[in-house]
Amino acid sequence: MAASLESELKYRAETDADLQALATPDRLGPARLGMARTVEEVDRYLDTPDHDLARARWAARLRTRDGVTRISLKGPPQHADGAALHERPELEGPAGSGLDPAAWPPSPASQLLLDLSRGGSLSERLQLVQQRTEREVMLDGRRVGLLSLDRVRVERAGSEVGILRVVELELAPEALGEGVDPQLLERALAAHRGLAPDWLSKLERALALIGEERV
Repeated sequence: MAASLESELKYRAETDADLQALATPDRLGPARLGMARTVEEVDRYLDTPDHDLARARWAARLRTRDGVTRISLKGPPQHADGAALHERPELEGPAGSGLDPAAWPPSPASQLLLDLSRGGSLSERLQLVQQRTEREVMLDGRRVGLLSLDRVRVERAGSEVGILRVVELELAPEALGEGVDPQLLERALAAHRGLAPDWLSKLERALALIGEERV
């Protein structure tokens, strides 16, 4: 089954003020930023008791936003040494609130989850409650990506274990295909004080907070 390729620039932010500093300007380097919209999302990360997904270097995320739940399967990431650009395969599809993929509407994402879990039961490994501010990124009059400013509450078994602050700029595949240079936006983000390139996923950061490795 064919997966799309997710390409994004990822940074850690030190404080809420560092997130807010990107929520109001009209521009990011050469790019124009659209109006800010803030939403709340709840992400539940799933795996089997034997961590079959983690061993295969895949992550399964159930995201609920505006009352709609979707499943995302994200594969092994790759990035050049020292670069903020991350790329990884991704499959998405509809899901329900329960943890049985066989009960969801059929999709390549739910089928891959069944394959990776080898039909075993799934449980919630941890939960991320995100306050996300999104802004469209426009370059030379065309949309090239989406900037997300995320304040993330990490929860496990209903208890808060820490806060993550993450800046992500997901690049549109069509813009990359047309030759947009990610380094233009990478340099603009790197110029903001309080941001540092992040080579780990939110799941990996959250697991570090609770003192666990991914596998």
